[in-house]
Amino acid sequence: MVTQTFEELTKRVRLRLLKMHYDSKVGHIGGNLSCIDFLMVLHHKIMQSEDSFILSKGHAAGALYATLWSLGKLAEEDLNTFHRDNTRLAGHPISKSIPGCNFSTGSLGHGIGIAAGIALARKLKNQNNRVYCLTSDGEWQEGSTWESLHFITSKNLENITVIVDLNGLQGFGATKDVMPLPSLVQRLACFDIEILECAGHDLECIENVLLQKHSRPQVIILNTVKGKGISFMENKLEWHYLPLSEEQYVQAYKELSAL
Repeated sequence: MVTQTFEELTKRVRLRLLKMHYDSKVGHIGGNLSCIDFLMVLHHKIMQSEDSFILSKGHAAGALYATLWSLGKLAEEDLNTFHRDNTRLAGHPISKSIPGCNFSTGSLGHGIGIAAGIALARKLKNQNNRVYCLTSDGEWQEGSTWESLHFITSKNLENITVIVDLNGLQGFGATKDVMPLPSLVQRLACFDIEILECAGHDLECIENVLLQKHSRPQVIILNTVKGKGISFMENKLEWHYLPLSEEQYVQAYKELSAL
């Protein structure tokens, strides 16, 4: 048997994610590619069986499904039903439809509040398991996100890690243009939290930052690229939405295969 490295496995998952979106003729592939490296590291190398994960940016459901497939928690037949009628693999995660998904998400700005509630419950029960919540950068324009962060710090929920997929684009444009804000890191620095930054497509960097010890709530900023690895897709707003044509799929597959 040929041993597969983690890098090779991650490439295989990117290609399966691409095919899944192409076959289903659905968009959101850009924002899936910006977070797939993080999801692979988190689920393969960091999370323990009793930890919890909340995908607040629910439109990246495809990346989560592909990651679970790589772990053997979803079958090939499951991925073939992605975004189709009567599927359990909807465009946004559905509560209890897949392993480890206890909450439906995708209404942006809500995931961090759910994660905070789980973290508080575990703290009150003296449970040491960790809660991870992946957010989009656009969500940090919403009041509910900051309210949740106030709650997290007021309760000193040191058992929570919030991750920001900072790819710089959201549904209607660049985040800096849709609602100009001061530096996210500067705003986060007003809270009693640990702030870490990481190259969001460097597998080793992601693992190292997730392994850092913590005594306070954590926020990790992943500096990522929307549509990472595909030349015509990187940093392009339209790939927040568009499905792939056959010609685009063939080119994208070749480019991801060459990484």
